[in-house]
Amino acid sequence: MTDPMRSTLAISAVLLLSAPAAVAAGPDGGFGSMGFNTAPPKEFHDSRDQVSVGVRFDRPNVPPGGDLVLAVVFDQKPGWHIHTHQPVVPPELGDASDYIATAIHASSPDGRLVPHTGWTQWPSEHEIQVGWNGDPIPYNVYEGRAIAWVPVTVPADASTGPATLTIRPVFQACDDRACMAPTPEPPEDGDEVSERWNNYGWTASVNIVPLDQATAVDVEGDFEGFNGDVFARIRSGEEAPAQDLVTFDVFGLQFDLDASGGIGLILLLLVAMIGGFLLNLTPCVLPVIPLKILAISGSSGHRSRTLVLGISMTLGVIMFWIGIGVAIAGVGTFTASNQLFQYPVFTIVVGLVIAAMAVGMCGLFSVRLPSQVYMVTPRHDTLSGSFLFGIMTAVLATPCTAPFMGAAMAWATTKPAGVTLITFASIGIGMALPYLVLSAFPKLTDRMPKAGPASELIKQVMGLLMLAAATYFVGVGLSGMLVDPPQPPTRVYFWAVAAVVIAAGVWLVLRTWQLTAASAPASEMEHHTRTDISLPRHALGWRGSMTILGALVAAAGVFLAVKLTDHGPISWVWYTPEKLEEAFDDDKVVVMEFTAEWCLNCKALEETVLHADSVVSLLAASDVEPIKVDLTGNNESGNAMLNAVGRHQIPLLVVFAPDGTEVFKGDFYNTQQVLKAVEEARQHR
Repeated sequence: MTDPMRSTLAISAVLLLSAPAAVAAGPDGGFGSMGFNTAPPKEFHDSRDQVSVGVRFDRPNVPPGGDLVLAVVFDQKPGWHIHTHQPVVPPELGDASDYIATAIHASSPDGRLVPHTGWTQWPSEHEIQVGWNGDPIPYNVYEGRAIAWVPVTVPADASTGPATLTIRPVFQACDDRACMAPTPEPPEDGDEVSERWNNYGWTASVNIVPLDQATAVDVEGDFEGFNGDVFARIRSGEEAPAQDLVTFDVFGLQFDLDASGGIGLILLLLVAMIGGFLLNLTPCVLPVIPLKILAISGSSGHRSRTLVLGISMTLGVIMFWIGIGVAIAGVGTFTASNQLFQYPVFTIVVGLVIAAMAVGMCGLFSVRLPSQVYMVTPRHDTLSGSFLFGIMTAVLATPCTAPFMGAAMAWATTKPAGVTLITFASIGIGMALPYLVLSAFPKLTDRMPKAGPASELIKQVMGLLMLAAATYFVGVGLSGMLVDPPQPPTRVYFWAVAAVVIAAGVWLVLRTWQLTAASAPASEMEHHTRTDISLPRHALGWRGSMTILGALVAAAGVFLAVKLTDHGPISWVWYTPEKLEEAFDDDKVVVMEFTAEWCLNCKALEETVLHADSVVSLLAASDVEPIKVDLTGNNESGNAMLNAVGRHQIPLLVVFAPDGTEVFKGDFYNTQQVLKAVEEARQHR
């Protein structure tokens, strides 16, 4: 989009949240000369003062069993707009329930015409810039001359003669100062039909005639672009597309959920729970799971106590996610859970808290703190400690997005506050479920060592790995402070992370050899558990296995540092609005990756999908521009672009055709999807 276009759109930005304002009536639109029927006079001012509506069929004569197309034209005065039929309202613009979605209601007095409003083909949306409490952000509307097409069928047994259809469109017109009162809205179930609704509407007429008297359909002008294939789908009995559709696409597995009804909402919440459960398998959370298992194992002898501690941790996880939902629903500038990590100070604080927990787990605390500090202890065997551990586990999950979770969260952020909170609570329940199950059935952890040197060594090694995670977060925070967008952030901190991981591997080997160096006296054998690695009969086997494991851990640290500090085989262009515009001007397909240093899922997808030879070769083509949007350090222009494509969470990959058409958008994608999307985008030239 060129700068003049942006300026024009910004000047005409709508003021969408103000109270309805009465505006002096303007002249009606001139649809009469075009063959359209116009609305009867109204008794008070509403959005019809700024938007003229006309309706007509695509032919005057139709046979029984035939098809018709109804054109509903919204002709809007310059500077005025109406909401789309499914407004996607950014949280910065307030409660989505305040926005009047454009809708078309149609009825036939005698039933000889059957309108299929659920199959309405809506006009193209136009992006404008709306700013209320801060910088303008994109919002899609209908403006200018917008035409919606409603398919209408005529029953095969319909009698001949004139037939009429009453059309009642619902819409609200806004300009850059105020919103008009909406047109009359239909009564809700059980409510009495108002006189205003009955007296409101447009009438479209057609003659039902024998087949030999039918006239040809109009496929040009206001009917150009209508997809007639819809009639075959209607007659096959296919259900109309859902009006509150949430689309999921996970590595090519695609399905839709209609969340407009009670059952649909329940199904969506279940999918959100699955997404929360899968968070435990992401690189952000996976390292802390053994810690909780170890804690549960340590108290498994007291089942009721273990269950209470598990419930406490569960509440910590759920309360954190509800808190995220409250922030998204109530704070206009907060739009996503992983947005927290765009603030370097927050990331560093998280790293320091994890470091404190790691040092304590390694048994290195020797300073006696004031007694007040121990009122809220991070120990797993206390209620407060389990609750805090649940919160910390959820915090660690926020940089990552699990499959199914991104679409559910994006949908929830556009809904009323209650729905937003329920959705985020479902994510928390799904995430906490494994820990609650283990707490309810602690015998599942019986194979874990409960005491002795083996247990201590595991805690020490896990503590060192947590310290590596702490180093990672502190490094990401410092990288965010030092970055100067759009330049890429430094990745040198990965070598510090690798050093701690190597230390964990080395310590595992050294301590194992120390514990197995001497044989224990026979009199002491009974004091050891079967899993205690200091048992003489297990010494050789444990030495070998732990040496191999420690070497693998150390090697993994080196490998990850080398891999993650390498910028890879793709010659990325770092995003600026000017670079994107230049790529479109050069008639290039744009493959845009949204990423950040704190997004481990992003790095995993980049390594496994984008760095595949076939994708690398494709992105190196002269007609393809790979653009990376790095959100490290609260990149404002990058966040604006993320909002512009209708998402708030990363990872995300978007493929644009040279004409700017969005061809593909996905948060969990595979190689074939990327290749197919680029080839499809090339066809838009």
